[in-house]
Amino acid sequence: MPAPSHRPLDPENPDILYGSTSSLWDARHPIEWAIKRIAALGLQGIEPYAKQIEDHRADPLALKGKFDESGVTLIDVSNGAQGQSTNFVDPEQTPKTIADHVAFARDFLQPFGCDVWKVNMGPRPAEGTTGDQLKRVADTLNEIGRQTIEMGIRLAPHPHIWGPVEREHEVRALFDLTDLNYVWFTPDTGQLALGGSDPVQIMSDYFPRIAEVHLKDTYAKYIPSKQTPSREQHAEASVYHNLGGGGVDFPAVMKLLRDRHFKGWVMLDMDGPREGDDGFDAIGGDLDLAVDDYLAHNINYLRVILGVKLPPLN
Repeated sequence: MPAPSHRPLDPENPDILYGSTSSLWDARHPIEWAIKRIAALGLQGIEPYAKQIEDHRADPLALKGKFDESGVTLIDVSNGAQGQSTNFVDPEQTPKTIADHVAFARDFLQPFGCDVWKVNMGPRPAEGTTGDQLKRVADTLNEIGRQTIEMGIRLAPHPHIWGPVEREHEVRALFDLTDLNYVWFTPDTGQLALGGSDPVQIMSDYFPRIAEVHLKDTYAKYIPSKQTPSREQHAEASVYHNLGGGGVDFPAVMKLLRDRHFKGWVMLDMDGPREGDDGFDAIGGDLDLAVDDYLAHNINYLRVILGVKLPPLN
C-alpha cells in the first residue's frame, strides 16, 4: 500500500503538514490507539517516542501497513530506542552513539520512507556544556547526518532544556559548528523559550535548516528566561503548558512559517497530564480523560486561534 497523501490543512501554506508527538499519551496507550485517535482528530502524522514502537522494531513494514491503512504518516521516531546510546558528549560513548543511530535509521526509519529524524542529544553535563563539549556534540551529529542523508533522512537535532544544547548561545554555536549539508534543526517553541531564546527569532535566523517544528508552550511567568527552570521545579509543577499558556507567541510562529513557505511537519508536543496542571483537577483526575481533553484543547487552538482547517471536534 502506498504511503498516505494528505489534503492541505493550512489556510495560507498548503505545504505545512500537521501532526503530534506521542508525549501526551506515550505511557498510557499503544501505537495502534494513537494511529486511530490521530486519524479521528484530522491530524496527519505521528512522531512517537521509541518505546511506542519497540514491539515493532523487528517488522517495521507490518507497522507501516497499519499507518498507511489509517491514512496517517509515521513522521519519524524520537531517538532513545532500547539499547541505543544517546550520549553525544563523552568521547568514549560517541562511537556507539553514531553506530546505533545509523543502524536504527537504516533498519527502521528507511523502510518507512522517513525523510527527517528528530534527535535529542542526551543529558546536560553537570557543570554546564563547555566549548569543547559542544564541538564534540557537533562532530557526532555531523557524522551521523553524513551517513543518514545517504538514506534520504535529514538529521534534525532538538535543543532541549537540561540537555547539552539549552541556552541561546549554545543553540547558535551548534549550528555554527555543524555542516548544513548533514545537520538540520527541530526547533521546539517551548524548549527554546525556556532556554532563553526568542523562538521566532531563532527560527527566522536558521530558517533554511528547519526540518520540522514542535509546538509547545510554557507559562508567561518564565519569560524572559534568564535562567533555565530546574528539574526540581518541573518535578514540583510542570514548566510546560498546553498552547495558550502565554509563554510563546504562536501567531508570530505561524506567520513566519506561512510567510516563508515552510515545507514540512508542524507538531503538537505536549507533556502528558499530571496532578497540579491547569485543568487537570477540573476533570476529576482521570488520566485517560485528561489525555483526550488535552488533545481536544490543542486541536481547538490550532483550529480556532491559528486557523488550521481541522474538523470541529465531536
